[in-house]
Amino acid sequence: MESLKNIAVINLAVNLPGPWAAAKLASMGARVISIEPPTGDPLQYLAPEWYRDLGEGVEKRTLDLKTAADQAALAGLLDDAQLLITSHRPSALARMGVAVPDSVGHVEIVGDVENPEYAGHDLTYQAEAGTLTPPHMPKILVGDIMGASEAVSAALLLLLQGGGHMRIGLKQAAQEMAAPYRYGVTAPGGLLNGGIENYGLYQAKDGWVAVAALEPHFAERMGNMLAEIPSKTVEELVAWAREADVPISPVRGTSF
Repeated sequence: MESLKNIAVINLAVNLPGPWAAAKLASMGARVISIEPPTGDPLQYLAPEWYRDLGEGVEKRTLDLKTAADQAALAGLLDDAQLLITSHRPSALARMGVAVPDSVGHVEIVGDVENPEYAGHDLTYQAEAGTLTPPHMPKILVGDIMGASEAVSAALLLLLQGGGHMRIGLKQAAQEMAAPYRYGVTAPGGLLNGGIENYGLYQAKDGWVAVAALEPHFAERMGNMLAEIPSKTVEELVAWAREADVPISPVRGTSF
């Protein structure tokens, strides 16, 4: 995909949301330059393979934006760019002297749009959104990934506008993803959490399967198969589902 072939993106963000958004823009053909501090991106130590994958097609440079020389180097890069992605607190950007030209669209990723100086991470945003079930830790970084996706949308909108500024909040992203629970759809006993027999998780002889026979035609094809699940292997159930054209899948990674 080369839709953004002539677009230059400067990414100052580290950790996950900014680099994830930058990687998506790079996959659309943009030239992306990620600026990392001398200490590097924490993601490269926490998840080296993920860091590597997100860095494919992205130029990496190291700048110490606490120094005047490297601040000037960044300013030079911004002169030739169309987009800037940051994930710093506003006060940190000010201390680094980051000045965004009017022609550059600025996607500012923060923890909380209403209180951008407050400290937080995906876990605390999910805690406030109600998507956690203690003591289990979340398997998915809901706020980070949704926030990154919203950052991509913001970047594309700013390109259409020819500049401007949009602030994306990870807390707000987590709250948006919690809407199915908030409206009762996935709450205990909700339609998609035990309220419909043909939509749920079932234990087979050698593992678990997810059954999503939500629509009436799928439910009709299921017939009495739910009662037979405990006596069949996952492979047998998946084979039957493919033949019957019913949405059944094996559950991967069931351990916490």
